[in-house]
Amino acid sequence: MSTSTSKKSSWARRLGLGCLILLTLALVGGCITLRVLDKPRPQAEVGPQADATAERMMAAVDVEAWQRTGAVTWDFGGRQQHLWDRQRQLSRVRWGDHEVLLDLTTRRGVARTGGEAVEGAAADELLEAAWSHWCNDSFWLNPIAKLFDDGTERGLVDGEEGGLLVTYSSGGVTPGDAYLWQLGENDLPTAWRMWTQILPVDGVRASWYDWIDLDTGAKVATRHKTPLFELVLSDVRGAATLAELEPGDDPFSPLTALSADSE
Repeated sequence: MSTSTSKKSSWARRLGLGCLILLTLALVGGCITLRVLDKPRPQAEVGPQADATAERMMAAVDVEAWQRTGAVTWDFGGRQQHLWDRQRQLSRVRWGDHEVLLDLTTRRGVARTGGEAVEGAAADELLEAAWSHWCNDSFWLNPIAKLFDDGTERGLVDGEEGGLLVTYSSGGVTPGDAYLWQLGENDLPTAWRMWTQILPVDGVRASWYDWIDLDTGAKVATRHKTPLFELVLSDVRGAATLAELEPGDDPFSPLTALSADSE
């Protein structure tokens, strides 16, 4: 072996060892970070005071106006785009080159990829993916409207980072998740801590800010920062009816036609 080849081999070994050390340090640092962020779920006192706090939160974001919001559209972090007809409980979910029109009551729907209809098992997978996207993304849009849903429990937590702990024992994709709401002036939420199946850390804190008013008067927070990620909801619009929000032909006509054919 030549001297130059020997030197190259030596440098390659050193580079490989250096990369391994950096990777190990990154993994160790990541584990330490996760341990620091990890927080156990606190004990909460269930009762009338907790329910009263929840009612004040709902008033702060004008849940009555949300109930008058018949249709809403938003972009979830640049990943999924939603159009939700709340009056008929129909949803259009777009991501990548996929589009799904979904009946949220029956979970039947119409799926397209690249503008072409998808059938069979491939369609079923897209419908399930759209349902999961909708469950997660609509919850981030306005979870405060769900504080008194069936299967929820509300409790107050004392302390500097106390607040209203809401646990969901049913519903959605990951029942059992819990959220500790922290409130600011006029009972408007400023953050929550999350204990969810999807996150690798318990008790991650996400801020709630950049609140906007929909045309109906309902308030929606559009920005959330955590130590792990930042989420932005953009192009958020709401109206009393789908026709007001999206003038023109009914975007759900292929889905309603499918429902009519099955009757």
